[in-house]
Amino acid sequence: MTSPTSDSSRIEPIKVIDLFAGAGGFSAGFHAYKPDGQTSSPFESVAAVEFDPAAASTYAANFTEAEVHAGDIGAWDPGDFVGSEVILGGPPCQGFSGLGKEKADDPRNQLWQEYIRVVKKVSPKIFIMENVDRFLRSGQFAELEKITAPGEQLEEYELRVKILNSADYGVPQARKRAIVIGTHRDLPVTEHPDPTHGRNVDAWQPSLTDQDETERLLPWVAVGPAVFERTQFVELRDMPDRPGSDDSPLGLRRPGPFLTHELHIRRTPEPLSLARYRAIPPGGNRHALRGKWATFPDRCIYLSTPSWDRHNAGSGDVMGRMHADRPSVTIRTEAYKPEKGRYLHPTEHRPITQYEMALIQGFPEDFKWHGTKIEIARQIGNAVPIGLAKALASVVHKALRG
Repeated sequence: MTSPTSDSSRIEPIKVIDLFAGAGGFSAGFHAYKPDGQTSSPFESVAAVEFDPAAASTYAANFTEAEVHAGDIGAWDPGDFVGSEVILGGPPCQGFSGLGKEKADDPRNQLWQEYIRVVKKVSPKIFIMENVDRFLRSGQFAELEKITAPGEQLEEYELRVKILNSADYGVPQARKRAIVIGTHRDLPVTEHPDPTHGRNVDAWQPSLTDQDETERLLPWVAVGPAVFERTQFVELRDMPDRPGSDDSPLGLRRPGPFLTHELHIRRTPEPLSLARYRAIPPGGNRHALRGKWATFPDRCIYLSTPSWDRHNAGSGDVMGRMHADRPSVTIRTEAYKPEKGRYLHPTEHRPITQYEMALIQGFPEDFKWHGTKIEIARQIGNAVPIGLAKALASVVHKALRG
């Protein structure tokens, strides 16, 4: 993605820094936003920081105007970008995630302080921090609230904090994230965007008093029509053979580039796995395997496991099929593994592909990816959904140029 094309009527672009940028989902959403009557985005990516070399290569391939630091954020000096108006970023969330051990002393939890260091030096007009919802119950968030109090080091910023669901913004995925918006006190406070979609067709925007038909919420976007009807006639393929070379982005020699639509990668599941997939009905999960056996040439195998049989509580998503008539569950870094969640295709006997993961997240067909298929899946799962980022871009633009 190149810099926004200047319209004769446009004012100065809004310069954006993306920290812990990953593949660039946050930036892609901001670039996707176009104000009414405009043909291009008002946002310009000027810098990004990403430690993972594959993700940094992906970012550099798509946002060619940005200076990308592929390395430790602690070694990055943002001095050349003082005056940028917006900072985005999602410090690594594994230390806060309920999927991990949630250790208070996890070193990844401290990376948010590097985010704050950059905010202090650049002094943007607005910063946005994205993380899992548990971040709001962490000691790190309590410290963030403390340092934005009067008399503290970031006293010039006022915070707005909310948990947003991507499905409420037209994303075919129910993904909840904590969104912290810090606005410089010289500006009116930036509030979170109002939802555009709702779980029920008859839902209304809470701000309405007259229930204006033009402002009625749209229903949540179902993943079946949005994604799987697009991929049903696309042939599964092997990963293209494109090893890294010296002219790879940033010189990091990561495989690629691969376009999004080239990631519809076929797999060769073991016979036992394939038998399990076939035994799970639409909307079903591991519980459908209880008491079922499959006969193979050399033996008869029980399809469930003692562990699955013992656990009636807990997640019902393991080995689950996606529901075609509703948004998907949260796309994670290993969403190509049905053992990790509800990641089986709604009707076909296979897990979803990296292509389908990327479409659920909202990435365009021509987005360029670098890395192995596992590295690319990790980039997709860690990304901010494009639709959610685009909604946040709308309130940022209103605050700065509205």
